[in-house]
Amino acid sequence: MNKYEEQAEVLRQEQLMPEIFRLTLRAPEIAANARPGQFVMVQTSPGYDPLLRRPLSIHQTIGHDQVQLLYKVVGKGTRLLATMTAGQQLNLTGPLGHGFELAASKAICLVGGGMGIAPLYFLAREILRNTCPPKCVVLLGARTAAELGPLPGNFMDLGVTTHLATDDGSLGHHGFVAELLLQHLDPELKWTVCACGPHPMMKAVAGQCRKQGWECQVSLEATMACGIGACLGCAVPQAELSGPYLHVCKDGPVFKAEEVAWL
Repeated sequence: MNKYEEQAEVLRQEQLMPEIFRLTLRAPEIAANARPGQFVMVQTSPGYDPLLRRPLSIHQTIGHDQVQLLYKVVGKGTRLLATMTAGQQLNLTGPLGHGFELAASKAICLVGGGMGIAPLYFLAREILRNTCPPKCVVLLGARTAAELGPLPGNFMDLGVTTHLATDDGSLGHHGFVAELLLQHLDPELKWTVCACGPHPMMKAVAGQCRKQGWECQVSLEATMACGIGACLGCAVPQAELSGPYLHVCKDGPVFKAEEVAWL
């Protein structure tokens, strides 16, 4: 796995929703080697406050030299990131981790909840680049329509079938996004389901997939200090506690659902 440290130039900062931003950076080495599901570690300040880098999923690559990150402002690091403007520089390390594996899949469903939508756009786009792309269905959920913002339209612009769910019923299905699986997936097909989002959502998706006999891959989030497996801060227990802990940064962030104990 190739990983690079790059001084990336900010090309564009877009505020999509009150706390959601999309950042486009020129980072040729990372862009050329990134795969859907991988992430970068972002140094949000040139000094020591905050000291640690922030792990952010790669939302997509553009051409051969640009990387796009979709993120939510939740603390000091991401607040600093949101102040960056075109022409400024950011230090990135990446691409890190293992992404989604879809080589033999003929029917793929992407399920995203909240900010878990971020890595799935890159995945959807790469699926469609295949000369004979597999059947692809996208299911997106959030608490409200406002929290989804323009993101569903981005998927629809790719031409993929997209279904929506909101907790308050303000857009699409009134309920949880996991409930859309049995509504929209043909049970006669052998699906590979790729999920990213809050833990309860992924647990519900994994449970549905087990019942149907479908493969399920999940992209996990965890607090990371290093992003390379040195600090051991992002450990998750293996299923049935059958072995040593898995580390989200090094062994993931994408796992088969059956590998993780709490799914």
